[in-house]
Amino acid sequence: MSKRGYIYLMTNLTRTVVYIGVTSDLNKRVWQHKNHYFPNSFTSKYVVTILVYFEEWPSLRDAIFREKEIKKWRREKKHWLIEQGNKNWEEIVLE
Repeated sequence: MSKRGYIYLMTNLTRTVVYIGVTSDLNKRVWQHKNHYFPNSFTSKYVVTILVYFEEWPSLRDAIFREKEIKKWRREKKHWLIEQGNKNWEEIVLE
């Protein structure tokens, strides 16, 4: 049985950057972004620490396919996706 996968979108405090990622462990990955676990990464450089959207997929492979699809979208469409479930771009806190 394959691991579940997640795609997620994160932003910075001023909501000027949208980062799209994929993972099999969403809690761990968000923690890594918030704590600048990879100090030379894009998310650390632009202080991308706010989770605003995610989707759960049956497998990591499915999630990777979805991530690649969304990465091709223009900024406006990514904003539209976020706002379908999070109109005010409020931080999603995972348990």
